[in-house]
Amino acid sequence: MKVLLILYDAGSHAVDEPKLLGCTENELGIRSWLESQGHTLVTTSSKDGDDSVLDKEIVDADVVITTPFHPGYITRERIAKAKNLKICVTAGVGSDHVDLDAANERDIAVLEVTGSNVQSVAEHVVMTMLVLVRNFVPAHEQVMAGGWDVAAVAKDSYDIEGKVIGTVGGGRIGQRVLKRVAPFNPKEMLYYDYQGLSAETEQELNCRRVEKLEDMLAQCDIVTINCPLHESTKGLFNKEMLSHMKKGAWLVNTARGAICVKEDVAEALANGQLRGYGGDVWFPQPAPADHPWRSMRNKYGAGNAMTPHISGTSIDAQARYAEGTKNILEVFFSGKQDYRPQDIICINGHYGTKAYGDDKEHAKK
Repeated sequence: MKVLLILYDAGSHAVDEPKLLGCTENELGIRSWLESQGHTLVTTSSKDGDDSVLDKEIVDADVVITTPFHPGYITRERIAKAKNLKICVTAGVGSDHVDLDAANERDIAVLEVTGSNVQSVAEHVVMTMLVLVRNFVPAHEQVMAGGWDVAAVAKDSYDIEGKVIGTVGGGRIGQRVLKRVAPFNPKEMLYYDYQGLSAETEQELNCRRVEKLEDMLAQCDIVTINCPLHESTKGLFNKEMLSHMKKGAWLVNTARGAICVKEDVAEALANGQLRGYGGDVWFPQPAPADHPWRSMRNKYGAGNAMTPHISGTSIDAQARYAEGTKNILEVFFSGKQDYRPQDIICINGHYGTKAYGDDKEHAKK
């Protein structure tokens, strides 16, 4: 079979660190294994435009593998011309780059490596909270430029202790964030989700559910977004929703860029509605050079803590999602379809609940 793998180019970095598996040079470590079984592997970073390698090679590909970090957008148009396509695999977590309706119409399976990124993303969330709340970026920029103006940084630097922290989404990552931030002694930890956690889990995490998102936002000093992207969450954090946040709050987004309206976030940061925004996710990816999140600042000239979607692709995470991708392929090649249930987005023309995270309310059968 023909396997099409869309990754990012790492250049010399791939040589410096062979464990950098998520790049075109190191190919998730699966080339030798695939070729030993008689399969063909085509690896590319070219994914945009009608003349991209993705568009040329998908025509007769049986398998497409891509990542959330440098996604090959598997649109309805691309699926229509991919006559042999049988399965799309996300090496990582988050398959919103695949047109799931079109995939289901063609009985194309879509799977991802659930759980491969949860530790990594949760750590990144806590790091971003600290970077924002302690006003780290301007302090670092100042000393690197040769300056020493304590007041310029301290006037916008706070503690996490005593703050109210809320997560939008109480799933695997949201729960881990709350567990990791608890030792900082926040005033209260809240969560918003369509379905509440068990009483035992709430007690263990020392958190409280708020049934209406707007009500939770109004109480929080720090909000972290840890929910999947689907029709109900696309553009969720727009100007109106941001207006419900406590003035001067911090917002962290490691979920998906399209959950936030980029212009509205930039405006909220500039006018003081947000004190800071820390984002690891963009739309589209890679983000264009003129994306407003690259240069936005708060009224103190700070508040932007952005990274190029690295939260779920640490070296440790890459080992997990590379192994998980291989496991999915082994099942696919065997023809048994006994995949891990939590990895299934859709299969045999039907959606699994994983199509919308664990959001059964929106899952289609």
